[in-house]
Amino acid sequence: MLSWFDMASDADWSNFHDVRKTFNSVDAVGNDRYVFNVKGNKYRIVALIIFSTRTMYILFIGTHSAYNKIDASKIKYQK
Repeated sequence: MLSWFDMASDADWSNFHDVRKTFNSVDAVGNDRYVFNVKGNKYRIVALIIFSTRTMYILFIGTHSAYNKIDASKIKYQK
């Protein structure tokens, strides 16, 4: 998880193709949300990425089974 965070923090992505170059298992799920498989697909991270401002919000971190219970394209950012 820390390795993923370090790589994502250092990245300068301008589009989905750039994200894919860093994390080849990432999937776009709609509404600017992207799903990352972490630790051999044991965990999932759902992030909202706004490429124009180089901003990422982590919306969900959980196990694969917990991820299966959410709609990743509709999950919202909560403060």
